[in-house]
Amino acid sequence: MLRDQTENTIDMEVLDHVPMQDLNYETISGYRNRHRTLRPGHPFERLDDAEYLRCIGAAAISDEDKKLHPTAAGMLMFGDEYNIVRQFPEYFLDFREMLDPSIRWTDRLQSSSGEWSGNICDFYFRVYNKIIQDIKVPFKMHGGDRVDDTPVHKALREALANCLVNTDFYGVRGVVVKKEIGKLVFENPGYIRTGKTQMMMGGVSDPRNKTLLKMFNLINIGERSGSGVPNIFDTWKDEGWVEPMIEEQFDPDRTILTLKFKKQAAIKSGDKKTAIKSGDKKNGDKSR
Repeated sequence: MLRDQTENTIDMEVLDHVPMQDLNYETISGYRNRHRTLRPGHPFERLDDAEYLRCIGAAAISDEDKKLHPTAAGMLMFGDEYNIVRQFPEYFLDFREMLDPSIRWTDRLQSSSGEWSGNICDFYFRVYNKIIQDIKVPFKMHGGDRVDDTPVHKALREALANCLVNTDFYGVRGVVVKKEIGKLVFENPGYIRTGKTQMMMGGVSDPRNKTLLKMFNLINIGERSGSGVPNIFDTWKDEGWVEPMIEEQFDPDRTILTLKFKKQAAIKSGDKKTAIKSGDKKNGDKSR
């Protein structure tokens, strides 16, 4: 709670003793390519890597040696897992696909496997591509090009980004994204800073990691208006699916968002008639 009371979020901290070489420049290159494609002509486009990272908040000048060093956000977004855990010992990202009840999981991606960078940027794109595989894309054209994006895709981007930027990376048990039959579950360490009610209403943005959110915003992921969660609820309502469920656990603090791809139960005709009769009776009583 003390960490969350400061205006500067934990991801803004300058890692004074960490050299810029500890970042993963392959991840940075991929991020810059996305930024260049999505925001052609952006003022940051012509900057070299060092200045670019400084402008997006991934690096800053240290007060100690007046040199450029990664920020906590830069390390989380672009570092290698073995360097990240030196700063955040509890750091752990885990995707679990459990589509066959006979086996523990059908696919798994862990930040600690050593088979990939293990950073937030690479985790986001690897996991996003896995969770949208079963999402239907209607045939739609715009300006002669096929549009392969839907409100559901946008909602899933919001859910995954929201999970990551609101994680307390000092918290235990790490980030867990579970893909099960007919549902997705997003879990992250940390309580809801705005409170569950305000989070569902929207309109107030108070991310736990402001710089991470900025980095996602630069590549058109997430919003800084506090509308992300309400948009998810609206999308699920428009699709006729059961309402998303948000759960808070404490000691240790944990936030869990469950999205089910299941249609709302239709009102039985008998129940509907009973409801209508009940309503007529009430109206009749009032007219007396």
